[in-house]
Amino acid sequence: MSDLHDPRVLFAAERTLLAWNRTSVSLMAFGFVVERFGLFLNVLGKKGIILLEREISFYIGLTFIVLSILLSFFSIMQHRNVVTSLQPAEIPKGYNLWGAAIVNGIVGILGIVIVCYIYYGFRG
Repeated sequence: MSDLHDPRVLFAAERTLLAWNRTSVSLMAFGFVVERFGLFLNVLGKKGIILLEREISFYIGLTFIVLSILLSFFSIMQHRNVVTSLQPAEIPKGYNLWGAAIVNGIVGILGIVIVCYIYYGFRG
């Protein structure tokens, strides 16, 4: 990737991966809030909340969560591409290259669990 032979390139790639992780978690949280918004209005006793409006917030929220899952796994692939293109001199000896990627993978898997929980809770 570069001829700098400088580990700062690796650390910049890792910071970028963690920034994508924060974005993914934020989208997941926002999707959960949007998904629960229709239920919140229903609990408040808002008259006129029909099933269609509840389903709209459900599917929009679910879409945000699925987007966060895709973003989490896409960022892992991007990070892998950067890391595999680095020179050996750019990687500090004994440094774990995949710690942040594993965290992103766990976030993605937990997102899948949340989608299943929400979807089957709504439909069940």
